[in-house]
Amino acid sequence: MRTAQVSRNTLETEITVSLNLDGSGTSRLATGVPFLDHMLDQIARHGLIDLDIAAKGDLHIDAHHTVEDTGITLGQAFAKALADKKGIRRYGHAYVPLDEALSRVVIDLSGRPGLEYHVDYTRARIGDFDVDLFLEFFRGFVNHAGVTLHIDNLRGINAHHQAETIFKAFGRALRMAVETDARLGDVTPSTKGAL
Repeated sequence: MRTAQVSRNTLETEITVSLNLDGSGTSRLATGVPFLDHMLDQIARHGLIDLDIAAKGDLHIDAHHTVEDTGITLGQAFAKALADKKGIRRYGHAYVPLDEALSRVVIDLSGRPGLEYHVDYTRARIGDFDVDLFLEFFRGFVNHAGVTLHIDNLRGINAHHQAETIFKAFGRALRMAVETDARLGDVTPSTKGAL
């Protein structure tokens, strides 16, 4: 099974992530940031990734460090669980609608961090959550998972719907990319022979 557990402790946060890439989509999430937990649950359910995340952060300041460091730690765990990436599909993509909102996410488990994030939220906050922090989450994930990620919100009026379509599409794209390909066998999906 492709599993990993990673802990990251700084002066600002203490975060532990456990995941199973071959799971059933169960999650236990306690970041102290309820809307982030809601979005992380979308990754687990739609990616069929078992996800256990516990975080303690300096929320008395704001959620920035907790959200960013959760992305970093999730990226580290993801990279560890994938190991040498032999036999995986490597690429994944998904379009996900929710009422009026539609998002597209495309991922390449390339070993090269890169993020193209094109989201114009219709408002700055969803409840108490600052939507700018989603960029920090994905930047942290990409840089530590070593993936190329394109996120495009194609339309949306409701900011909650915009965010939810992004995270659902992200989960589904991850699921596609990490799946093993029986035809590929134990080969790394790259002409270089390594990712």
